[in-house]
Amino acid sequence: METVDVHQHLLSEPLIAELARRRQPPALVSHRDGWTFRVAGEPDSLLSFEAINVSLRAVELRRHGIDRALVSLSTALGIETLPAEEAMPLLEAHHLGIEELPAHFDGWGAVGLDEPWPADVDAALARGCVGISLPAPALAHPDALERVSPLLARLEEHDAPLFIHPGPVAAGAANSAAASLPPWWPALTDYVAQMQAAWFTFLHIGRYAHPRLRVLFAMLAGGAPLQLERYAARSGGAAAAPDPLVFYDTSSYGPRMLRAMIDTVGAAQLVYGSDRPVLDPHAPQSHTEFGRALLSTNAHRLLTPQPTGALA
Repeated sequence: METVDVHQHLLSEPLIAELARRRQPPALVSHRDGWTFRVAGEPDSLLSFEAINVSLRAVELRRHGIDRALVSLSTALGIETLPAEEAMPLLEAHHLGIEELPAHFDGWGAVGLDEPWPADVDAALARGCVGISLPAPALAHPDALERVSPLLARLEEHDAPLFIHPGPVAAGAANSAAASLPPWWPALTDYVAQMQAAWFTFLHIGRYAHPRLRVLFAMLAGGAPLQLERYAARSGGAAAAPDPLVFYDTSSYGPRMLRAMIDTVGAAQLVYGSDRPVLDPHAPQSHTEFGRALLSTNAHRLLTPQPTGALA
């Protein structure tokens, strides 16, 4: 069974060209050593030429023993939430880039949220995407989930997974104060809160509305399942049992958090996600039982359509 990294980012030449044309975030500004990323509400960050080199990324896959990597548009850029006329060329560039990737790479599709259309899900899957990614704020509360529910229903019809990834920083934080923040600030505050909100929204109403949808949460859903005791205390209900169709990628986290998540949702729900090139973690060893589960067994369950009646 192949080994899979379910969470990477790799800006393609078409997408770089589109971002470089922009004067407002999200945008890329060229300089001698690479690019400067400008994203609303976050400090500027550097994107090196090495980070967008497909050949080097393929070498990394072999070095870490990974057979296949799934490339996602970083929803933190805010592309999906732009007005439709701005988002369209960027989303098309993302899909063109996925189609140009060499063997051992596949991609998550992306759709615009200014006017969510289920046909956009059809189109992305028809182009070979394994599923669709959405920014966590698109599921931040019940009303938000209702708005994107037609997209989730269409994914469910195709028996394709949904990948929930941190989205753009809230508009209230998108001001000059962002320049004074350390680069890691959004990842430890906004991103975590977004992922927890999306997870609780899906727990509260999403699973009932979409009983067969397979869902992957980046960064262990910000540790949201660890709040189940508090959820039970505040909601008056029992803590929910682990959902066999909800998966969690391990990006950014280490042994302490993994042990806590295993105790809460079970090892069978965790999959390996590196978040390259943002991070450069060591992949788990595929010859160990836990490594095989993260890289192969669990990833296969996430990405493979479920037999009818399997969950009855």
